[in-house]
Amino acid sequence: MEFFEAKGHRVIGGASLIPENDSSTLFIGSGMQPLLPYLLGEKHPSGARLVNSQKCFRAEDMEEVGDNRHNTFFEMLGNWSLGDYFKEEQLGWLFEFLVDELGFDPSRIYVSVYGGNKEIGVSKDLESVEIWKKLFEGKGISAGEGERIFYYGDEKNWWSRSGVPVKMPVGEPGGPDSELFYDLGAHLKRHENSVWKDQPCHINCDCGRFIEVGNSVFMEYIKTEKGFEKLKQRNVDFGGGLERMAMAAQGKDNVFETDLFVNILNKIEELSGGKKYRDNMKPFEVIADHIKAAVFIIGDTRGVLPSNLGQGYVVRRLIRRAIRYGRLLGIDGGDWMKKLAAVVLEDYKDVYPELDKKREFVIKNIVEEEEKFSRTIERGLKEFEKVAGGKISGMDAFNLYQSYGFPIEMTRELAEEKGLEVDENGFGEELKKHQELSRTASAGEFKGGLADAGEETKKLHTAAHLLLAALRKVLGEGVEQKGSNITAERLRFDFSYQEKITDEQKKEVEDLVNEAIKKDLPVVCEEMSLEEAKKSGAVGVFESKYGEKVRVYSISDFSKEICGGPHIERTGELGGFKIAKEQSSSAGVRRIKAVLK
Repeated sequence: MEFFEAKGHRVIGGASLIPENDSSTLFIGSGMQPLLPYLLGEKHPSGARLVNSQKCFRAEDMEEVGDNRHNTFFEMLGNWSLGDYFKEEQLGWLFEFLVDELGFDPSRIYVSVYGGNKEIGVSKDLESVEIWKKLFEGKGISAGEGERIFYYGDEKNWWSRSGVPVKMPVGEPGGPDSELFYDLGAHLKRHENSVWKDQPCHINCDCGRFIEVGNSVFMEYIKTEKGFEKLKQRNVDFGGGLERMAMAAQGKDNVFETDLFVNILNKIEELSGGKKYRDNMKPFEVIADHIKAAVFIIGDTRGVLPSNLGQGYVVRRLIRRAIRYGRLLGIDGGDWMKKLAAVVLEDYKDVYPELDKKREFVIKNIVEEEEKFSRTIERGLKEFEKVAGGKISGMDAFNLYQSYGFPIEMTRELAEEKGLEVDENGFGEELKKHQELSRTASAGEFKGGLADAGEETKKLHTAAHLLLAALRKVLGEGVEQKGSNITAERLRFDFSYQEKITDEQKKEVEDLVNEAIKKDLPVVCEEMSLEEAKKSGAVGVFESKYGEKVRVYSISDFSKEICGGPHIERTGELGGFKIAKEQSSSAGVRRIKAVLK
């Protein structure tokens, strides 16, 4: 951040891990996600050059943890140009930062660029190739195509939140990217244990030798009904994993032996009775990654607790998966997850003080989940005894995994003790079916979102401001927004409140919102410092993501809120407001679903 500040960037805070007004993902998974309105053309209060560190979580990488380089929770360093500089400055600064500031060996750096796609009218990225050639040659390194610089197609070198161009919905931005890889050494080629067994190694093969350190996205296209068109402004969106940068800078060949994880590994060694990380890499990595992720999600300003639904289910899986791998290391009982959580909280208390404030809350919920799962495992062991009459079928193994949390490794160990075989291929097939169903369900549940910035979505976003103000008037000022999910059809709004809302209270809230709509109040936006916003009485529990300047949206004297936008101009455009449903979302959090009529 200091490096890019010296290049004219403004440091901005990171957002909550829980998306605000964005239904496209369960968690924030990239630095650009909270900045999407500005990439689409809105002016950011801090200017056109921004830099920050963003907490990220990717549930889809859960099964990848254990390969020395994947994390579910990580910190992404990002810099952005919102219609300002472009490829030459970005690639030059990135190379300078990694080589001159962090001490990367330039002879171990390789890059990929976009190979083009005639169908969408985007050609090969020859401009980036020429820039990279000059940078390498400036360090005395020959850098021809196929030597240091490699072309890849849509699957590897096109970036949008939805993936390749054909999957992008109308209204989504994207563009070619240039990824930078670091060679960790030929000894790390792991083809013999991977799907790449019979294929030649290449910089993007994911065998373990080459690690992607960062990705510069040149976001200059938007998907329209007609195809791909140029955005109003050319943007740069860089994202680089702090953990991977630290690994390369510290001369490690995996992220878990950096100072970001070493204290957790030491505690796991102690709890396991002296077992060593290098002899048990996968269990150590799963436990270390998952406990850190669970602590950050529960301890977030909009924290999520373990449950059987949505984001809460992911937290439950993290904790239970860590416990299962702990049992494989012989760690059991004694609130051991509490001890690991305490290490994470201690490591990050100065960088993320909000975690330290919620220390007791985080530990309490992790301990409760650990106790619940201990009881489930006992039931699972009884179930195992029932099916252990012969070979354990793939369906039996999957049932133990799905219903009782047994990883296939645990089932295999238990079977070996009894001299039984496990149909692991059958288990893999059942797991694959389950994952495909989960992906389909997620796509259905989380499609759309505020990212489209369409008129109906903007209306419901403004309605969310009116709803929060009305809830605080009826239920008390202790009510805080805990999350929202807005599509063009409806508004889903989570807020802090301990009790079920009565029919009378719901009607009172509805009436207040409709009164404000009927008055056709102006929606006014002002830019001010965060301190001025607080003094003015503006509410906003997502302070960590705002820089020195924030936007405050006022609706007469009814509502005043810190928000990034976008909104409609007058409340009368909403027509009418109806609460469709009110229910519990999680402990201490209620959920309202509402529509415009």
